[in-house]
Amino acid sequence: MESEETLSLEKQNSQKNISLENSSPEKIPPVMPNEKQTKSPTINIPENNQKPSNEQTNSLINLALKDLQLSREKLEKELEELSKKKEQIEIELKSSFSGQSDSIARKVKGFQEYLTGALQDLAQSAEQLELVVPPVIVKPSPLDETKRTESSKEQEYVPAVSDTFKPDENLIRRCFNQFLEQPDFYAEPWKLRRSLESNDIEMLEDWFFSMGGRGAQPSRGNRSKNALIAASIIAILGEIYGDQFQTLVLASQPERLGEWRRCLQDALGLNREDFGPNSGIVLFERSDGLVERADRLEERGELPFIIIDAAEINVEIPILQFPIWLAFAGSPNEIFEEDELL
Repeated sequence: MESEETLSLEKQNSQKNISLENSSPEKIPPVMPNEKQTKSPTINIPENNQKPSNEQTNSLINLALKDLQLSREKLEKELEELSKKKEQIEIELKSSFSGQSDSIARKVKGFQEYLTGALQDLAQSAEQLELVVPPVIVKPSPLDETKRTESSKEQEYVPAVSDTFKPDENLIRRCFNQFLEQPDFYAEPWKLRRSLESNDIEMLEDWFFSMGGRGAQPSRGNRSKNALIAASIIAILGEIYGDQFQTLVLASQPERLGEWRRCLQDALGLNREDFGPNSGIVLFERSDGLVERADRLEERGELPFIIIDAAEINVEIPILQFPIWLAFAGSPNEIFEEDELL
């Protein structure tokens, strides 16, 4: 439209110029067309036109930041949910395995107590071990001494088994009466701090006076009661022999030995130092080590008192040669329960 208007204006101007030339002889300078009419319209871009581009970039940046913020908030919420699920899973695991963990913890604790004591005992025995070459003794032929041994056996007097503790019967019965009274929780170490029942006293009377201090007795139903009976015997032997005897306990499992240690500590007021090769009570898992220790005690003129746990099904024959030993005979149910706990 603008081009057509400019063409019409130019045509009119040309006609006017022709008429003027014809009317006057003077030359009239040609009229220059208006710049607005000749020049095509142009758009002048103002300097402020750069601002809309900056605003657009800022708006884009703001939108991107908002998106990032939203995604961050979503991720934080997901992390919180995952942490809550983790805590719930841990709680469920603890609750489901609590019973098993308690039993395992008890076994581990008993084994730890036994292991620490055994390592201390082993270190002490290794320090005090004396390596001496045994002398070679040449014995005469058995054929030459058959007659002498037969005559000597006829002359020797072998006391009855039941007469072993007859000289100390009054002392032993006085201890029985004390055991039936109220327990003395503040008694001296190696004295019985618990009380016994009448059926326990009957069992002790049979073991001391009928069996001569060597034989098996029925188990009292659990290891703590058996340890209480053994503690009462240890207290009586301490009154008779003083420090000239040592108690040797045989149990083939560390947990059982740990229970024996705790029960004897409680009943006699002992501490950890009282358990060891140079102390009053020594714990053994194997019978061969117990027999070797008992032989050494007899060589030094001391008396070994051997206690055999009720869970021990088989007893080695060399143990039966020693003068004082007590084996607790467990019932089938008791032995079955012990095997189930392992």
